[in-house]
Amino acid sequence: MSIGSIDPLLIGLAALPGLLICWYIYRMDRYEHEPKVFLVFAFLAGALATFPIIVLEEWLDSHAFLWRTHWLLELLVTAILTALNEELVKFVALVLLIFPWRFFDEPLDGIVYSVIVAMGFATTENILYGMEYGLGTTILRAFTAVPAHLVFAIIMGYYIGLAKFNIKKRNLLLFFGLALAVAAHSIYDFLIFQKIYEGLIVLAVVFVWLAIYFEQELIKDHQDHSPFKNLK
Repeated sequence: MSIGSIDPLLIGLAALPGLLICWYIYRMDRYEHEPKVFLVFAFLAGALATFPIIVLEEWLDSHAFLWRTHWLLELLVTAILTALNEELVKFVALVLLIFPWRFFDEPLDGIVYSVIVAMGFATTENILYGMEYGLGTTILRAFTAVPAHLVFAIIMGYYIGLAKFNIKKRNLLLFFGLALAVAAHSIYDFLIFQKIYEGLIVLAVVFVWLAIYFEQELIKDHQDHSPFKNLK
């Protein structure tokens, strides 16, 4: 990925959607706010995870001839590899760096930290894309790619939140969280990358915003089961 000239206004616009989503999810954590320093750490962890993914995806793109025997195979492999790589690095950051914290003390924290990590990733990615492709791409991604990362993060975070407090089923719940996030990401990427019919790209946007609407129930479920709910 080549980087163009640095435009502070463009960088600000590219960062705005992710930061607004961070503010939104922080407000959703209504019973026991996480320490801001740990939220910043989570955001930075997601941001730093962007760079190895860029290197890996450029390498995969340069070796795409390995699966170009058929356009459908190429499309499937590209979507799945991109989804798996991106969700895996976010998952590793969450499970290795954040999951053991004593401040991770209610199920909703799984969603909160998952979204903050994802927004660190998506914001950095959006800035880099904006610097390379300009304002139009930055605005488009504000309504597509950045909210899409929110969708994947809520799915993953919901199950990570369950896993934190269910030792017996922890590994299974962690697997579900990662697998479902990868599946949702793969569907989104498939619709975005495909060249069968342009209208399917619109379906990707509809998929994202409908998912955000229905995922409010996942957030509410963890809010309702917060151990701090009756202390307020």
